[in-house]
Amino acid sequence: MAITEITCESALNKLKRKIPFGWDLNIYRGCSHACNYCYAIYSHQYLNSDGFYDDIFVKTNIVEQLEKELSSPSWKREVINIGGVTDSYQKAEESYRFMPQILKLLIKYRTPAIISTKSTLVLRDYDLIDELSRVTYINIAASITTMDENVRKKIEPGGAPSTERFAMLKEFRKTNASIGLHVMPIIPYITDSRENMEALCVNARECGADYMLPGTLYLRGATRNVFFESIRKKFPEEYIKLQAMYKTGAASKEYKDHLYEMVNELRKQYGISSSYAKPMKEKMHRD
Repeated sequence: MAITEITCESALNKLKRKIPFGWDLNIYRGCSHACNYCYAIYSHQYLNSDGFYDDIFVKTNIVEQLEKELSSPSWKREVINIGGVTDSYQKAEESYRFMPQILKLLIKYRTPAIISTKSTLVLRDYDLIDELSRVTYINIAASITTMDENVRKKIEPGGAPSTERFAMLKEFRKTNASIGLHVMPIIPYITDSRENMEALCVNARECGADYMLPGTLYLRGATRNVFFESIRKKFPEEYIKLQAMYKTGAASKEYKDHLYEMVNELRKQYGISSSYAKPMKEKMHRD
């Protein structure tokens, strides 16, 4: 893995629409988790690099820039989504340790945040997240696609085992943070079985997840070629079927309707909320 240190002009990126957050913060560009479906692969073209998985760029001044922005009189303590493009707890964070500094700033300026990760490194910062959860809203979400470890190793080799991600969520259940499960993306023929969806629901209920948010696979730009090359090698039996399904960037409405009907039925059966925003609204209202 190659590391390139860069600087950024701003730490926060304002999003065009709130979903339900209005700002994004990414410490790294590129991601060593090497998920073969990552929508952000295209972003490396602006860095003249095609090594999204192993050519990692680090914004070394991000903490200083963030403090300038959070300390500004114009800052309204809006929700920040941390790691919406690349995981803030990927391998490089073990040595750079930017997240503890960022969490301290969020505590100082009482700024709410959402952290989604495929890593258990987030547990390193448990005490800071616990403290933040007592002064404002913080959501810790695990992105988990499958309970089949053999499949997981093929599609997201750099991520933590799914059982460890659920164990991580269970630990954060002890804080005032909300915890969530992001089942994204659901890959046809590979992770979309009722058996897998039910196993995810069982684990979500056992760890006390506040919600479960599913999302189907989309294939656009550079991601499409990377994804299909990986599928051709690792899931040859599904390769032709997936190509037939994804003649465009998305699966058919009929497929998605059937899939979400099944997921909604299972969420209802296991008593898991579908509301991503509800815990946030409740916390922000109380504060």
